[in-house]
This record gives sequence, structure tokens and C-alpha cells, in this order.
Amino acid sequence: MNVRERTEAIEYKLLSPYAAKSRESRRKYSLEACPFRTAYQRDRDRILHSKAFRRLKHKTQVYILSGDHYRTRMTHSLEVAQIARTIARSLQLNEDLTEAISLGHDVGHTPFGHSGEAAMDKLTGHFVHNEQSLRVVEFLENDGEGLNLTFEVKDGILNHSGRHSPKTLEGRVVHLADRIAYLCHDYDDSLRARMLEPQDLPGLVYNRIGHMPSAMIAHMVSDVIMASEGETEISMSPPMQAAVDEFREFMFKNIYHSEVLAKERKQAVFVLQELYGYFMKNTSELPKEFFEREKRWGKKQTVTDYVSGLTDSYAVQLFNKIFIPPVGVMI
Repeated sequence: MNVRERTEAIEYKLLSPYAAKSRESRRKYSLEACPFRTAYQRDRDRILHSKAFRRLKHKTQVYILSGDHYRTRMTHSLEVAQIARTIARSLQLNEDLTEAISLGHDVGHTPFGHSGEAAMDKLTGHFVHNEQSLRVVEFLENDGEGLNLTFEVKDGILNHSGRHSPKTLEGRVVHLADRIAYLCHDYDDSLRARMLEPQDLPGLVYNRIGHMPSAMIAHMVSDVIMASEGETEISMSPPMQAAVDEFREFMFKNIYHSEVLAKERKQAVFVLQELYGYFMKNTSELPKEFFEREKRWGKKQTVTDYVSGLTDSYAVQLFNKIFIPPVGVMI
């Protein structure tokens, strides 16, 4: 019995009967089994070492013009992974599966956060980051070959947001962990940016969840664990869910759609609009690997894949290179 087989056997002894088991996972294309890592551990590593994951360090979470301590898509993904693992371990679910889904859930996100996603949706007629995240791991990574992840990981990535619920409990854990992470951490960043003060929170949120980010996370995670223990569904208690719903509405009104950040959102949308329009007219100027994909995916999809995959900084750099003339220094 090798290390992987031993780990797989331990899963059946220690995990909940409702947990996903590595030995039962399936892929689109078969792979020779690793002697050390389970299928979900292997998926986690493939995502972690992907180019799309590395780009998340330069993609906005909320604040485009930010300092050293504000969240990026990468730090958000890491924080989601840790929250999800805490919940999964407490409920005796598969931590490796939750971690793999967490690390991959936002790899299809656009530059400039939700403003960029809204811009791409308007430009293309349909764009949502969860579907693009699946496309990234399924078709775009590994020089267009994809990462060949397990169906369970891909299902969790696709359905971490949107109308459909993940098939596994681990995927449903990530769905809630994502919401807990972005609400609390975006609130924390808003305190740092002096856009909010604790007393601005609605009374229901302040009294039921709290006002200190770390304590707020602890309260919500504890509630999920207690509400889901021994159940076939992952959920919050009705009182906590009501407070979280109000917290989310508050954050959308006062931060995500706030007038204070309107200029940044407008600038971000303009950059993506111009880049998208330029490459739709000049596809030959796309990087070689994207230009070669046009025959397979068509011009619109290829340009969408390229522009949506840019980091904030590179999108601005590319915009300047294409549209801003060089200015010499007058002496």
C-alpha cells in the first residue's frame, strides 16, 4: 500500500458518509495514479501552479487604487480556502476537495473586479466569472490543453456562484466560505480605506455578526458548522442567514456600487472596452497562442479569453502601449 492508497483508506474511516472520497473521483481523461497524492490533492497542485492562479495576485478584489494591505483575488482565494477547510474539517468532509475548489473558483475573473466582469458581460452579451473559471481550467490552461481536473472540482468551481448548487457538500461549503470571506474582508478593507466605520453597519449585522472582521468570520463559520452538523445540506441558521443577507445588501449599496468608487469603475470599464474593441479589429496582434486558437474558438471567444484574463496592471500597460503616444522629455 503506497501513501496515496493509505490516505484514500483513511478517508473512508474518518470522513462523513456524505463526504466525497478521492478514490471515487473521475476525470475526463484518465491519468496514471500518483503514488503520494490523491486525485483532489493533485487537482489542488495543478491549480496552484497554473498561470491563471498566479495572475490573481495582480487582479483587483474591490479597490483598484490600493495599498500594500488590501486584498487581491489571490489573497481572497487563499482566505476562502482556509475558511472552507475549517468548515470541512469540522464536518468531516474532504478538505483537499474544498481547497482545490477554493483555489480555482476565481481563476476566470476579469481585471478590475466586478466592474470588469460587468464590462465584459456588456461587451460580449454574456460573461460570468464562474463559467469563465471553468473554461480556464478546462480549455485554456496548459497551453490550451486544460488541467484535466476531476469532475467534482470542476462542478464546485462552476457552481460556487450562480443559480445552481454544487453536487458535493464540499462545493457547497466553498459557496458559503466565499461569501463569508468577501463580505468580511471587503468590509475590513473598507475600514482601512476609511469608507466605512463600524457604527455604519446595520443594527442586525452589528448585533448578530459583530463589527470586528476576525470575530465576524468566527461567528459565521461557527454558525455554519452548528447548522450543518450531521445534515445532508450546508447552511446557516435562519437568524444568521437573515443577518448575512442584510450585510451583503449593505456592502453592495455602500461599497461595491458606491459613488465614491464610481470614477475607478468608469476608468476600468473604459480600458476594457477599448482593448476589446481593438483586438476584435486586430486579432493578428494577439499573443501567438491566442491567435492560433481563433480557428478553434472563433474571434469573439478568443478575444474574450485574452482580455478577461489580463491582470489590472497589464491591462493598463497594454492600453498605454496601444493608445497613448510616447512623449519625449523637453529640455
